[in-house]
Amino acid sequence: MTVSIGIIGTGMIGEEHARRITQSLTDGRIVAVSDVNADQARAVVDRLGLDARVYDSGLELIQADDVDAVMVTSWGGTHEEYVLAAIQAGKYVFCEKPLATTAQGCRNIIDAEIEGGQRRVQVGFMRRYDSGYQLMKEAIDANRLGEPLMIHAAHRNPTVPERYVTPMAIHDTLIHELDTFRWLLDDDYATAQVVFPRKTRHAHSKVEDPQIVLLETIQGVRIDVEVFVNCQYGYDIQCDVIGEEGIAHLPEPQSLTFRQAGQHSNEVLQDWKKRFGDAFDVELQAFIDGVANGTVDGPSSWDGYAAAIASDACVKAQESGQIESIEMPDRPAFYA
Repeated sequence: MTVSIGIIGTGMIGEEHARRITQSLTDGRIVAVSDVNADQARAVVDRLGLDARVYDSGLELIQADDVDAVMVTSWGGTHEEYVLAAIQAGKYVFCEKPLATTAQGCRNIIDAEIEGGQRRVQVGFMRRYDSGYQLMKEAIDANRLGEPLMIHAAHRNPTVPERYVTPMAIHDTLIHELDTFRWLLDDDYATAQVVFPRKTRHAHSKVEDPQIVLLETIQGVRIDVEVFVNCQYGYDIQCDVIGEEGIAHLPEPQSLTFRQAGQHSNEVLQDWKKRFGDAFDVELQAFIDGVANGTVDGPSSWDGYAAAIASDACVKAQESGQIESIEMPDRPAFYA
């Protein structure tokens, strides 16, 4: 079965997903696109050589008879509306993070999905599909490290634009770690704290950078994450899981080793597209295959909700400078 897909939002990530589906993956085809900038949507259709209709609105695209599944890659404030509309229309939906910009918005999506009686939503937490993180997950689940005690992690970007402000270090950057650690540990968060080291001179006036986020899980695992979005040297994701009997270190991305001009060096990647390119392929193929088989089992609406609750607490901790509690409701059996 070939899954006919409509993409809402043809910016960088939307075009990247459309390219992957068209050029790298199997059993999916783009039949419809929509963007608030219709000229941009038409340009993407032309660049990728798509046989796709450009719709005036995302809601119109969702209702199209030839669209089996919807990909929501528009700006975050629109996600809730489009995901709810897709569920109402009985269509599967892949939603890039965030699932919604508030925890209540995520809860609205959960309620609609449960009422519909079937999981239809997959959230774009691609790190679960990264081979390095999967190796870490396998080691933890197999108890190779003993009980996990701590996680040390870092999320570094070379630079960010002027529109990137301090809370975005949580909502747009740390959000991936917030999901990944829940998944790795099979545990939820209990508290969050954010501390600000000396500010780098490379950060503009609207963002405090770097930040250190300190998390504690319900089972007592302590996590520290350095978020440094103006590190200058590259896009660098680090993660160490420290257990009672050993340490697991996230593998470095494959790169050439150079011996040149008296130096021994490796190239550092400069953007997320190269670092997690393979993970995006696996993630999107899993969604397409799930739609074709009548089910999706990737990161769920509940996972999006859990990340949003933790994210809100971290932003509150940014503002208060205090340790903030994180209250997670019981997970519905629907998402067991």
